[in-house]
Amino acid sequence: MGRTSRKRSRLARRVVAASAAVIMGGGGLVAVNVYANAEEGSDQPPPQSAGQQLSTISCPDVGNQLPEVPDAARGEVDRQLADLDSQITDAYGRFEQTRDKESLLGPLEEQRRETLGDISDTLDRSGARPEGLDGMAPCTLRADDQEQGQEQEQGEEQEQSASANGPEAGDFVEIRSVRPNIDRPRNGRNASRGTFTTQCGRNANGKFNPDNVIVAPGVSNGAHHMHDYVGNQATDAFSDDNDLANGRTSCRNQGDKSTYYWPVLRLQNGRDEDDAQADGGGKDQNVGEIQTPASVSLKFAGNPVSKVVAMPRFLRIITGDAKAFTNGDANANASWSCTGFENRQLKDKYPICPEGSKVVRTFNFQSCWDGQNTDSANHRTHVAFADPRTGACPRGFRAVPQLVQRIVYDVPPGPGFAVDSFPEQLHKPVTDHGDFINVFDERLMRRVAKCINSGQRCT
Repeated sequence: MGRTSRKRSRLARRVVAASAAVIMGGGGLVAVNVYANAEEGSDQPPPQSAGQQLSTISCPDVGNQLPEVPDAARGEVDRQLADLDSQITDAYGRFEQTRDKESLLGPLEEQRRETLGDISDTLDRSGARPEGLDGMAPCTLRADDQEQGQEQEQGEEQEQSASANGPEAGDFVEIRSVRPNIDRPRNGRNASRGTFTTQCGRNANGKFNPDNVIVAPGVSNGAHHMHDYVGNQATDAFSDDNDLANGRTSCRNQGDKSTYYWPVLRLQNGRDEDDAQADGGGKDQNVGEIQTPASVSLKFAGNPVSKVVAMPRFLRIITGDAKAFTNGDANANASWSCTGFENRQLKDKYPICPEGSKVVRTFNFQSCWDGQNTDSANHRTHVAFADPRTGACPRGFRAVPQLVQRIVYDVPPGPGFAVDSFPEQLHKPVTDHGDFINVFDERLMRRVAKCINSGQRCT
């Protein structure tokens, strides 16, 4: 899909949202909202019923199991990993239409086995043939019954009943029912207390694409969902470091040509978006009206126990896991809340905000760097989170300025929105994620570190 500069419209504000029920029990939360438009009736259908079971394809995430890939082989391996994602996407589309798991999983396994063999051969030529990849070929059909807070029978009859790909009513919760849960480490004597804020807009010009230049460089539609972009305007699947260094930026400080991107948020309002027939959009089961953020804040913060060092140029950081629903939450870093309630953060639920409050997505990026690499084979092991209790970086890692990304949306209260996702991830909130490539001018990045270390508030 090409770029667009279309101004994306907002849903009519004359929506009355009534919270019909919030049921707590059985270890889960079920939230049901009823919508009515004062003039036209509801144009915002509710999410999939919490009583109806969805099913999805769950496959082992091969990329997470490849912490070491020689540089010479990395591009080819990334393309092969993207092939695995495309195979799952295609298989999920077939399953949505036929509900025939018997004819689905076998052919998918054979496809995966062939691609896994190609990955092994690629790594073998580089002298790093992995062990055990063949065992990651089989996939399973997973029932989405783990978050509903009620017992459900698991069988063919219920598998046949699922026809939507999320989100469900049980994916939402009233923010007022959540207890405050923020607990940050205290600043020590050597803490770096300053901040640096860069202003890069809110993507009002509508730059988005379904690529992922970090995980799937050189692969069009490598994400299978649409991303919002602020900062570097040259970013797509085929951008290299030189392209980014010479690209234009939406940032007010032209010394910041960094790339900041995240999955778009859509209203599930039955209105077709421009990408309804395009990759990353309707073709990948991401439907609804894309929402331009009301505001985007990009702040770099310090470390509670030490000074920070300047980030290396072209450092790549992914926070969160786009496949957390099927992978598990080990790498999940979603953080959802509402304005006025940001001491209450949600990891695996979307918030239902009261009237006058806006939806907030916050990404607290990894802030510890291994001191050597700007990327790694699984795009994770070259950076790490500081200890949540002490704020200290792991041994062998150095503290760098921490990107804190806050995105605010003015959407009608209640269920009716979701982030884009891989089709088989069912638009679950836990799959939310953010991506960052540091393309600060080196002099400006040194100023960022100095500002944070000296306790100043800089822009």
